[in-house]
Amino acid sequence: MKKSRFIGYCKPVLTPDEANSFVEEIRKKHSDARHNVYAWILKKETGLQKYSDDGEPSGTAGLPVMSVLTKNGVTDCAIVVTRYFGGILLGKGGLVRAYTRAAASALKEAVPKVMEMCAHIELKVPYAMYDKLVFEMKGKGYHIADTTYGEDIRLKLYIPLDREEEFTEFVRDTSMGTVTPVRLGEIEADTEEISIVTDEEEDEDDFS
Repeated sequence: MKKSRFIGYCKPVLTPDEANSFVEEIRKKHSDARHNVYAWILKKETGLQKYSDDGEPSGTAGLPVMSVLTKNGVTDCAIVVTRYFGGILLGKGGLVRAYTRAAASALKEAVPKVMEMCAHIELKVPYAMYDKLVFEMKGKGYHIADTTYGEDIRLKLYIPLDREEEFTEFVRDTSMGTVTPVRLGEIEADTEEISIVTDEEEDEDDFS
C-alpha cells in the first residue's frame, strides 16, 4: 500500500463556463484518478461560488479547497485538486489537511494579484532626473510597468484611482515641475501580489 498523491491546479476564471471548463480539463487529464475535487469563486458574477467533494466524505475536500480561496480573499479563481488513492486511509482530519495544503500550494505557485481600476500614466523623464525619480517612486511603492529609452526616458505606470492625485503631486514636487504625468486612460491592472496563508497544520505524513 502507498500513500495518496495530491496534485493541485489553479487558474483565473471570469465566468461559470470558464470555471467548469477548467474543471473538466483537469478531469480529462486525470481520468484515472480517484477524485478531482474543486472550488471556484467569481467576484464579477456577484460572488457566485461552487465546490465539490467529488466522492470524498462531506466537508473533507471541496470545502477546505474553498476555504483557501475565501481566507485569502481570492476571487475570479478556480482550484482543482486531483487525488490518486494509494490505499492508506487518511481520516477526516488527514483529508482536510491534505486538500488544504495542495490547494494552498497551487495558489501560491500561481502568484495571485490584487486587481484594481487604475489610471494609465505616462511620464517623459530627462536622463538627468531618472535615477532620482525612480528611486523616490520605488520608496513610495509605485510600480513601473514599462520603460522605453529614447531622447528621453518614457515610463508607463498603473496607479490606483484613489492614489492618482497623490501621485501627480508627488511627481511634480520630486521633479521640481520638470515632469508632468500624462493620463492615457483607465485600465484594470494588478497592483500587488497576494500573500497566501493558511492556518491548517501541514503534516508531511499525509503526502507521498
